[in-house]
Formats: sequence, structure tokens, C-alpha cells
Amino acid sequence: MTEAEAEKETVKAAPDLAALEQEGEIAADYVEGLLDIADIDGDIDMDVEGDRAVVSVVDIKGGDLVGPNGEVLEAIQELTRLAVHRQTGERSRLMLDIGGYRERRRAELRELGTKIAADVKRNGEPTSLQPMTPFERKIVHDAVAAAGLRSESEGEEPRRFVVVLPA
Repeated sequence: MTEAEAEKETVKAAPDLAALEQEGEIAADYVEGLLDIADIDGDIDMDVEGDRAVVSVVDIKGGDLVGPNGEVLEAIQELTRLAVHRQTGERSRLMLDIGGYRERRRAELRELGTKIAADVKRNGEPTSLQPMTPFERKIVHDAVAAAGLRSESEGEEPRRFVVVLPA
């Protein structure tokens, strides 16, 4: 591969920061509209992490926009992604967080992945976890890999789950 071809590949693989910022702005406007309709107060932060726009509703007052096991949050995220797609014509990988739920959930799942990996190392038996969202499975897979083991996802959505395998 020539140097020019390598540079072209790098440019192609790098996320378009301006497009991700635009996604975040569209999403923030959409979420702000939802909050207004529901008469819920909250501040909105926008960021870009890696290859995705991240919109967070912080200092939220009133209303449960996370729901049991994050189900309401997931639904709002999908609606927000659709709103972004409608305006940009591009599929969005936007991540929405409300009240710090995703960050707390990340910490819980890292801890779970590390604990299950230690159990699997100790007993040598594969262990299956409860069904999780793609976001949750990725965090567990990363924690298991960091512990030196391997994991796989099995099943069909929405009942897809992680299996932690012995070395």
C-alpha cells in the first residue's frame, strides 16, 4: 500500500468530528423538546467519545426517564437516533445518558465481568449471564478480556447474553 493509499484509509476510518457534533446538536434539540413536552427540568451536555456522539441529561428534576433496567432510556435513545437519521439521512450510533445511569451501569458491569471471570478461572466452567443490551454486553466482554479470558454472545435479541469461557 502506498503512503497516499494509507493516508486515504486513515481519513476514511477516522470519525468525522463535524458530523458527530451535528448529530449531538440534533439529538440535544430533540431531547430538549421531549423534556419540554413532559415538563421535566434538566440540563443537556454534548460530547464526542471515540466514534459516537454522546448526549447526557444532567441535573434532571422530575420524571423517571430511565425506567426499570434502563428500558425507558433505551427507548428514548432509539427515538433520538431516529430523529437524527431523519435529519441527516445517516445511521446514528449516538449514546444517550440520563442522570448518570449509563456510567453507574458501566461500573456495575465491569465489576460483574471481573467477578465472573475470576469465578470461571477458579472453577474452569463456562458461565452464562442474564440477557443484556449490546451496550451492556460490550462492557462485560471488555472486562472479561481484561481479566485474560474470552467471552461470546449467544441467543437472539432481545434475549442475547454473554457466556464467559475458561482459558
